[in-house]
Amino acid sequence: MIETFQPDAVDSAEEKLCYWYALRTYPRHEKSVREHLLARNVVCFLPLYRKNSRWKNGCNVRVELPLFPGYIFVEIDPQRRARVLEIPGAISLVGSSHELWPIPGDQIRMLRENLMSRVWEPHEYLVAGNKVRIKSGPLTNLTGILVRKNSGLRVVLVLDQIQRGVAVEVDAGELELVAQDANKILVT
Repeated sequence: MIETFQPDAVDSAEEKLCYWYALRTYPRHEKSVREHLLARNVVCFLPLYRKNSRWKNGCNVRVELPLFPGYIFVEIDPQRRARVLEIPGAISLVGSSHELWPIPGDQIRMLRENLMSRVWEPHEYLVAGNKVRIKSGPLTNLTGILVRKNSGLRVVLVLDQIQRGVAVEVDAGELELVAQDANKILVT
């Protein structure tokens, strides 16, 4: 099931002190970690997407996979990070040795609200390319990198903190070039 904008856990009174962080997990442990977080009433978000896959026996199945493999997002007070780090399958919160790197709440909210309204898939982290802004629709004002796939356009939205991106299908009429990249016109 693809998750929608409904809290995965009950919001607590400490919500005002909480920020969103990316929790790194062992490979293929994201769903298990989410269940442990929910059991501890930690607000979390694991965006999933559906993919058709062929098993070794030739059967075609539709599977749900993490949109950001190896990561789950948690909303916590940074002073209480040990609460999530002691969960089996959790590795670390994304950050430097001195501080955690919060994920902007707007990015998490946008993902939660729009996960089911468009086709999403994981995309490699991109540094260079055309930066575009979505100028209409439910993703208005989000910026990303434009790519072409299967005769369609996609905007790759990146989360710099975890060096991951997701691609979302868009119509050309919904896009405008970001001014600083107006001289770069490269669509791959």
